[in-house]
Amino acid sequence: MKILESGKLWPYAIGLAITAVAGLGVWTIIETGKADIQPSDTYMTNYQDADARANKLIKSRIVFDKEYRLKYVTNKISQTGCDVKYALTTKNNIAVQGAKMILEISRPEVADYTKILKEPKFENGLYVFHNVKFPKVGVWNLVLKVNVGDKSRFYAIKTDTRINGDRSIEEAHTY
Repeated sequence: MKILESGKLWPYAIGLAITAVAGLGVWTIIETGKADIQPSDTYMTNYQDADARANKLIKSRIVFDKEYRLKYVTNKISQTGCDVKYALTTKNNIAVQGAKMILEISRPEVADYTKILKEPKFENGLYVFHNVKFPKVGVWNLVLKVNVGDKSRFYAIKTDTRINGDRSIEEAHTY
């Protein structure tokens, strides 16, 4: 083997190594592009928008919380259909009418079953989303966006349709 004896092997080895590294880089980009990456459900937007507006969203929550109280008051979650209820009051416990609410129901880590519900009914001082059905048994995220005039807030909880009659399995991690 003249290549081995003449000392010309190392340029071929370096060229082969560079080609292999470049090929693996291209393969990595192609494979990660195929991955089923779900968007964030935080603030009902993607990660980039939530990150870019984080300070504004936090300040908005602080302003909202100075005037209002928001509470999840649903008694029973059922896969076959239930009413999801929220109480919105002033700091003096007076029910607030006329708020705009959007409820997003989703499974943790999977966007396939996400539902958006709008315009709840205001009944007996509560905002009620009637006959909410969950497509699968198990844990669900409930993310509520509330607007009262120019003030807004997000309110999120996890709940589980397997728990008979019990309320949320994890109280709100409010953001």
